[in-house]
Amino acid sequence: MFALTSEEGRTAVRIARAALEKNLRGEAFTMPDLPPAFSEKRGVFVTLTAGGNLRGCIGLPYPVMPLAEGIVHAALSAALEDPRFPAVRPGELAGIRVEVTVLSVPEALACPAAGRAGHVEVGRHGLVVSGRGHSGLLLPQVATEYEWNAEEFLDHTCLKAGLPQGCWRRDEFEVAVFEGQVFTEEVE
Repeated sequence: MFALTSEEGRTAVRIARAALEKNLRGEAFTMPDLPPAFSEKRGVFVTLTAGGNLRGCIGLPYPVMPLAEGIVHAALSAALEDPRFPAVRPGELAGIRVEVTVLSVPEALACPAAGRAGHVEVGRHGLVVSGRGHSGLLLPQVATEYEWNAEEFLDHTCLKAGLPQGCWRRDEFEVAVFEGQVFTEEVE
């Protein structure tokens, strides 16, 4: 996974913030001139928090569009389409913190299902669990925030997918891991 520089990470957060502000004010967002890294197709998630609590989190797990477009798409989706929350209102923006996570491509774990927990590195890996027409994803920082071990992280990813806890131990379900570079808006 190629890494973004710190400056590119700050730019990613600024893109997400600007897209949110323009959209919620009913104005058109114009993409600024960007470094080449933003033209590369990458998976990306945007997480919005208010007062330290989740306010929206949506993204693209796979590299289906250029990073700059993915950031805008994920930011607007997190603010307006996360089914867990009402749409963000313009008056809330000042109290919302923006976080952008740029992902590596998820790779299926190539090990016996029962041994998957031994191949998950908490704090490094994010997870995708899929099977029976369902899929769930948790970003790498989630396990760290909740102080989960690998098994708990796998169980919670199963639940996020709407699948039974512990299903990751069975061959009929796929578990993929990915890494993420996290860039958080600086609080003034």
